[in-house]
Amino acid sequence: MSSKTDNKKDKDLMEREDKLKAKELTGDDAVVKNYQSQTEIHAHPGEVQPKDIDVKAIEPPKRKSQWAEVWKRLIKNKAAIVGMIVILILLLTAIFADFIAPYHYSTQDLQNVRMAPNADNWFGTDNFGRDIFSRVVYGSRISIQVGFIAVFVAMIVGGALGSISGYYSGRIDNVIMRLMDILLAIPGILLAIAIAAALGPGLVNVMIAVGIASIPRYARIVRASVLSLRDQEFVEAARAVGANDFRIITKYILPNCMAPIIVQGTLGVAEAILAAAGLSFIGLGIQPPIPEWGAMLSTARTYIRDAWWMSIFPGLAIMITIFGLNLLGDGLRDALDPRLKG
Repeated sequence: MSSKTDNKKDKDLMEREDKLKAKELTGDDAVVKNYQSQTEIHAHPGEVQPKDIDVKAIEPPKRKSQWAEVWKRLIKNKAAIVGMIVILILLLTAIFADFIAPYHYSTQDLQNVRMAPNADNWFGTDNFGRDIFSRVVYGSRISIQVGFIAVFVAMIVGGALGSISGYYSGRIDNVIMRLMDILLAIPGILLAIAIAAALGPGLVNVMIAVGIASIPRYARIVRASVLSLRDQEFVEAARAVGANDFRIITKYILPNCMAPIIVQGTLGVAEAILAAAGLSFIGLGIQPPIPEWGAMLSTARTYIRDAWWMSIFPGLAIMITIFGLNLLGDGLRDALDPRLKG
């Protein structure tokens, strides 16, 4: 009688094991297999075993990605949120300038020259009767182009030089870094002025001048990051499986250098916009009638006592844009590396 009972219990145990194997696994296979082995070891006649297993209950919690954690920390920073809102408004203004501006930036009304702000001209008019609000709106396009394209050029060229310098070291490192030291010895705005004066005024030349002046900074940042990563285990593993230097740098090293590059890039856009405005102010940047905030300030300084609005509103546009970019850059720095906060 007892042998029949034992056989029946063994049969029930085998049926439960078959159900467990047939069940679609949604959790960690290793955990389930471990549970199966323990069930098989500790299953004795007379013990009541669970008929089913809630696999989700033993599933290990999913780990959030690094960028999800960065975004979570970023949105908790109120100053960074303000900066994001400012930059978003600036981008939307630049994209939809044709619909936001009530007039074209070159439309003149010589009967309403230097008119104070009113219902028809919210920011007043300039010395040619052009609507200042419309020119400020269209000027956001120029600032966005100069800021982002100049920084993009500096990041690509500086990142490439910094990667080569940090990865290979030795004589190559010395040559590249000495060239960067020579450029760093010249103040950035003076270097941009010299390049713009040699190339001549214009939008493209301003981008080139500002971009070249920013290259050394990105080169040094990337080089420092590459030096700290090139001897890590994952790089050694990539070498062991036969990956070439280009693949190691682009796929394994540079993606791990993005945090300081992103922070510097955000702050660099603000510096590029300010540098472009400075070049236009002294006549080496974008030329009239194209609206550029620095060039508008240069024209307005002659009438600053009689028509204060000509200089106030372009100056406020520059100030608010730089302020928003700096807030966003500081927030990104704290979110990407919380150790730097405070």
